[in-house]
Amino acid sequence: MSGGKGAHSSITPRELSRRLQEGERIVVLDVREPFERELCAISVPETSEDLYIAMNTIPGRIDEVREACALGRMVVYCHHGVRSRMVVDWLSGNGLSGVANLEGGIAAWSETVDPTVRRY
Repeated sequence: MSGGKGAHSSITPRELSRRLQEGERIVVLDVREPFERELCAISVPETSEDLYIAMNTIPGRIDEVREACALGRMVVYCHHGVRSRMVVDWLSGNGLSGVANLEGGIAAWSETVDPTVRRY
């Protein structure tokens, strides 16, 4: 999977937190490696969906991602936001809309929203 071209949609950790707290239905897609997922993850309320698909398996699971996008807006995250931005660009280039990158990834989430999320 290579990076896409042009602008991509993004959302700050604080904005995502606000929307989750307000009950907006958001699919939060974690594209980190399995060992990273074991360290920590963003907790989402029952009104939203927590989806984990490692970045390198996204192309083979595109149908699952499409189905998840039908549930509501999708926010993609990784450690610092670089890999997730590439995934957002790739998904957008493959016809999926309403997909945003979490700016700064789970590291920024830990710094600005939930300090109980483990830093690594």
